[in-house]
Amino acid sequence: MARVTDSAPVINRNAHLDLYAASMCTLCLVHCIVLPLTGTLLPIAGLISEDELVHKILVLMAAPATLWLVYKTALQKQNSPFIYLAVTGLALLLIAAFVEPLARYEVPLTVVGATVLGASHVQRWLRLRRYRRAHAGIS
Repeated sequence: MARVTDSAPVINRNAHLDLYAASMCTLCLVHCIVLPLTGTLLPIAGLISEDELVHKILVLMAAPATLWLVYKTALQKQNSPFIYLAVTGLALLLIAAFVEPLARYEVPLTVVGATVLGASHVQRWLRLRRYRRAHAGIS
């Protein structure tokens, strides 16, 4: 029993990182879908939604949390679906933000990448939550 409680703070911290990373993906989706729609109504929002620097900053904010959680998950040799989905989603986001020849596909790549990455973090968070409940005796 002591072993489970010893690892609980690490699991809890990592769960917070999953929620942070999923939030970053949601922010990315809002940026890619809502801001362009708003941009038709508000010229200032249109300028922000088209700024390439914003895309790059959002990806660079989401990447560290994702890479850290992929690393921690790989060390524990568990949850391979999270690793594959997270790496795929992050790769799509990086390609959309930084590969200029694919700029015309930026929005679809970003939407798919953010959705896959966000779903991977939610899946990991739910799995950790189930794990904690099972080991705490909560039903």
